[in-house]
Amino acid sequence: MIRMSKETDYGIILLTHFSHHRKGRMHSARELAQENGLPLPMVRKILKVLAREGLLASHRGAKGGYSLRRGGQGISVAEIIGALEGPLAMTECVEAPGECRLEPTCQLKTAWQRINDTVLQTLSRMTLSDLTDPSSDPSPFGGNESPLVRIQ
Repeated sequence: MIRMSKETDYGIILLTHFSHHRKGRMHSARELAQENGLPLPMVRKILKVLAREGLLASHRGAKGGYSLRRGGQGISVAEIIGALEGPLAMTECVEAPGECRLEPTCQLKTAWQRINDTVLQTLSRMTLSDLTDPSSDPSPFGGNESPLVRIQ
């Protein structure tokens, strides 16, 4: 099973919270944790990572907090996952070519690369705004499902 970490899942929840509110509005870690039912220590950790990766701006002071650096249309799901998980790679040979002991004889490397590329393209085209607007169609296949991957 391919699964995102809980940290990434929570990070997407937090970023959609920002996207639902007016751009530039600041949110504190405590407010975000309470409004989304998430543990405060995990929220603090995720916000720091998202700020370090350039998705959020951190503002100090009594009225400080965090805000989106860009609008929801300018942040892709691939970028969010990359910030919290690292580069997307379905298999070791896609992530680190030459490091898999089976690579010299593997006949699936090209297929895995195609699958990885299709998933990455789909996640790159889907934005934070697409996640919060169910009427949008971010499919890279013009509304048709890919023969390789079906993401729901």
